Amino acid sequence: MEQKEVKFSLVFRDMWQSAGKYVPRVDQLVKVAPAIIEMGCFARVETNGGGFEQVNLLFGENPNKAVREWTKPFHEAGIQTHMLDRALNGLRMSPVPADVRKLFYKVKKAQGTDITRTFCGLNDVRNIIPSIGYAHDAGMISQCCLCITYSPIHTVEYYLDMAKKLIDAGCDEICIKDMAGIGRPVFLGKLVAGIKKIKDITIQYHSHAGPGFNMASILEVCKAGCDYVDVGMDPLSWGTGHADVISVQAMLKDAGFKVPEINMQAYMKVRSLIQEFMDDFLGLYISPKNRLMNSLLIGPGLPGGMMGSLMADLDTNLESINKYKAKRNLPFMTQDELLIKLFDEVAYVWPRVGYPCLVTPFSQYVKNLAMMNVIQLEKGKERWGMIADDIWDMILGKAGQLPGKLAPEIVEKAEREGRKFFTGNPQDNYPDQLEKYRQMMWEKKWETGQDDEELFEYAMHPAQYEAYKSGKAKADFLEDVKKRREAKEEVHMANDQTKVLTVDVNGQAYRVTVAFGDVNPSKLSAQNQPAAAAPAAQAPAGEGKEVLSPLEGKFFLTKSAQETPVKVGDKVNKGDVICYVEAMKTYNAIRAEFSGTITAICANSGDSVSEDDVLMKIL
Repeated sequence: MEQKEVKFSLVFRDMWQSAGKYVPRVDQLVKVAPAIIEMGCFARVETNGGGFEQVNLLFGENPNKAVREWTKPFHEAGIQTHMLDRALNGLRMSPVPADVRKLFYKVKKAQGTDITRTFCGLNDVRNIIPSIGYAHDAGMISQCCLCITYSPIHTVEYYLDMAKKLIDAGCDEICIKDMAGIGRPVFLGKLVAGIKKIKDITIQYHSHAGPGFNMASILEVCKAGCDYVDVGMDPLSWGTGHADVISVQAMLKDAGFKVPEINMQAYMKVRSLIQEFMDDFLGLYISPKNRLMNSLLIGPGLPGGMMGSLMADLDTNLESINKYKAKRNLPFMTQDELLIKLFDEVAYVWPRVGYPCLVTPFSQYVKNLAMMNVIQLEKGKERWGMIADDIWDMILGKAGQLPGKLAPEIVEKAEREGRKFFTGNPQDNYPDQLEKYRQMMWEKKWETGQDDEELFEYAMHPAQYEAYKSGKAKADFLEDVKKRREAKEEVHMANDQTKVLTVDVNGQAYRVTVAFGDVNPSKLSAQNQPAAAAPAAQAPAGEGKEVLSPLEGKFFLTKSAQETPVKVGDKVNKGDVICYVEAMKTYNAIRAEFSGTITAICANSGDSVSEDDVLMKIL
């Protein structure tokens, strides 16, 4: 009997995103590509996606240049490249107009991407099917995803029905996207076998190692006929990342599958380069806890690709909570305590908002809702006090049909606030915008770029692109790297008797005073507080009532070209959206709490703001 062949795809971009906040710069990517090719075991490499594009902008780098240079060596070696596409959301956290989605495919094909892996966190095929046509029109392979989660709703039959609809719509391949690694192995085996009965279509399996199921899952899906398996490699494998290619290859080889050999000299070279990149600056954004397997991840089902940024976000959230507690002489919370509270709250929130699959952006929406609830509850307030507009769009059906039913408390809140539920085609809510962005670029004297790729970038990521073009993104990034290095290395002498050190306790930065000899204890307790965040840049303030930031994040006057920013002198009514604070990848609308005239705007777009910072004044 002929051996069944299984091929490997290295998810290099996702390896980094699952470990921390950032991915390597383009010069680092180009440096590692030849060694990855030399390993000789990869038929495919995942080269870019939502996190990749935005990270380049945050670096102050051009993502279009990065994609072209990164995909080029793989093409020359005959290795296919693939990327993520969030369907209605394209490469971002919020929905994208159809004309921008179409341009996205043309641009990425021209830049050298072969395969688009399209997924919808609601598993709403209405959002995915247009992408099949866009991919084919651009000359790309359309790989459509079944986002795997574990709930009473998400049965084998549920997924087979979805797969059939996508196959009937003309997709070229199916991806079993087990983004949290919580798919049960036998369940996944049955699913792959069922899809192969519908059609002998190419199937690729993507999973994360964290909860502990994925080696068994890989074996089961391969026995059922899976063609490609996504893998990672040390030092970014396991934990919230992916199974290591060495272990997967050895397991499948022993099970009788035909698998490629690994050039171990090249493996060690890539391993060494990954470590070099981590030592450069990327390790500053990687929590050591993300290297660990953790069966607690089975409960909340949060995706591995989100855990990297989540652990970084926890520092900020923990600091906010502990500032509140410090003012009231309450015991501080540890990062472990916050993590468990968050996991428990995700389990509470998820069924109540209709069981959306916990994958971008809906994993962030559910996590953000849970985190906001935890923060509110810790501060003696009620749940559901802060729900961002994008999250409301999910709840109201504007992003697609939720798999489950909403809890009565959520429906009642929506009706109380006069929000309308939507049952039509989600794309209809987001009209074309490309020409508006083209006009704006003309006015700014910005080039639309080769194959209109700069126009695409601006339309897809307006706020980040403007920060990139102005140089602010690069300056902010370099400043953040500098602060993180200083937090690890800095030792201050307070006086002859004490030293003030910034130390890391369970991922939380504290300034701790260490005393030598007799020192007044009250002096120490006043100093041993969480390290304060840098204050936001303040513009000259006018008279009036203060509009305070309800959370820590970045200040923006608008989130898209459709909005006109408010300015000093504008009259606003109570309830009007006057600005946004972007936190945890979500724009949180700040509304006027009273009517009046804006007399001061106290931060610049893109500035970091802390909770309770003054954003505006209204008289």
